[in-house]
Amino acid sequence: MSTVVAKKVLISGASIAGPTLAFWLAKYGFAVTVVERAPALRLGGQNIDVNGPARKVVRKMGVEAAILAQNTTEVGLQIIGQNGEVAGEFPKEASLTGTRELEILRGDLVRILYDCSKEHVDYRFGDSITDLERHPDEVSVTFASGITETFHLVIAADGVRSKTRQLMFGDEPQFKSLGLYIAYMTIPRLSTDNDWWRWYTAVDRRVLMLRPDNKGTIRASVAFLEDSSETDQKRQPDEQKSLLKAKLAGAGWEADRIRQAIDETDDLYFDEVGQIKAPRWSDGRVAMIGDAAYCPTPISGKGTTLAIVGAYVLAGELSRHERHGDAFAAYEKLMRPYVDEVQKLPPGTPKLVYPETKFGVSVLNTVAGIVASKSVQKVVGLFSSDDADEEKEGIDLPNY
Repeated sequence: MSTVVAKKVLISGASIAGPTLAFWLAKYGFAVTVVERAPALRLGGQNIDVNGPARKVVRKMGVEAAILAQNTTEVGLQIIGQNGEVAGEFPKEASLTGTRELEILRGDLVRILYDCSKEHVDYRFGDSITDLERHPDEVSVTFASGITETFHLVIAADGVRSKTRQLMFGDEPQFKSLGLYIAYMTIPRLSTDNDWWRWYTAVDRRVLMLRPDNKGTIRASVAFLEDSSETDQKRQPDEQKSLLKAKLAGAGWEADRIRQAIDETDDLYFDEVGQIKAPRWSDGRVAMIGDAAYCPTPISGKGTTLAIVGAYVLAGELSRHERHGDAFAAYEKLMRPYVDEVQKLPPGTPKLVYPETKFGVSVLNTVAGIVASKSVQKVVGLFSSDDADEEKEGIDLPNY
């Protein structure tokens, strides 16, 4: 009597897309290994939200309640004026708001996805893929640890700067820069802080944001527009800190507080903002998902959604197609239109919300105040459904 051997799948990256894909593949009977370069789960990061069709997916996974339980406590978005006043306010119940019901810290979501998949998935931390050798029936993988192992399929889920993608596709995927740089960090919470996401626009194309978390601290971010030829995201940490402190000089509001915290924080993240425009997401027995394949930028607010939905779709297609090539083709056919739609940023983004002059900042804040008014919110609400927004997204999720 013959024994059916489960297909071995290697996933590179244990952030959001990787563990989600691992969960579903293991559920469908695949033998799944996840390799992560970091020595343990990377639990840092800022506020993210699980919206649109991703909420359907986490509900199917049985973790929606766990995500709700880790809510960041954020109550909505406040636009802060040039004198520190509230120029506009968008409660999370409003029709137009940046705060969602499933608002969670990135690290908390990573932990939830890991916990729900670890029992049936082989997680290997402190290692990474250094070479891929492709054969008709398998892929031979060499790891930084020195071992070599074969897998039926290899999936890159290791983010916008994916090293695995480079091994798979060379320089083929294109990183489209928006000329925007952003830094995230955790800073101490003060008695003057509140539970709003506070957005402050300074002159010279700078934005400062403070957001609450459920850890008793504040998540701060600094964003600015700059010629990419003049700013290098590969700078050493000390150089990044010096650059950020220079950018904060004279910005006003909480700039001095953030500037001081830069030297004390141990979780500073600094990078260039852009999109990944890949002409294809698979090649033979290798493929990619999430930010590695189609990063939409944090501006879209859909990076987490695409990661979760893409993982669900890829696993589902692999479960119902005998040939991996057919599964990869079906995955791309379903996901590509949705990704293209999500990656369409509003005209003028991001320059319109990063004005250079004091007058420009004043106009932006005035517009925000008008949009935030009860009368405008009421009109917008007439055209908005009270149902969960997953029903309004541009993809019809199959039931695998």
